[in-house]
Amino acid sequence: MPAPAIAYLFLIASVLAEAVGFAALNTADPFRRFWPALGMAGGFGLSMYFLTLTLQHMPLGVVYALSSGLGIVVTATVGLAVFGQRLDLAAIAGLALILAGVVIINAFSDFAVH
Repeated sequence: MPAPAIAYLFLIASVLAEAVGFAALNTADPFRRFWPALGMAGGFGLSMYFLTLTLQHMPLGVVYALSSGLGIVVTATVGLAVFGQRLDLAAIAGLALILAGVVIINAFSDFAVH
């Protein structure tokens, strides 16, 4: 698999694992519930693992920006879909701006993998 494709696969895996970690954190009841706490630790651990693999192909600043931006959007979507957490117009606008930033980095930055 070419380096750009594998870098993005690792990045997506990292973001999805992070979203699992945050979803588990939401149900862990400050570490009083074992399985959600374990899911949180596992999700965040996997996220960091895939992030280190992504860093082999992309620079740190770009990886952090993409991971953070996509992580925010995916986690907010999980909150809406799984937990029924509604977003107001300001939150939706902010998420749209974050997605716009991710698109701009990927489309125009010389540091993103193409």
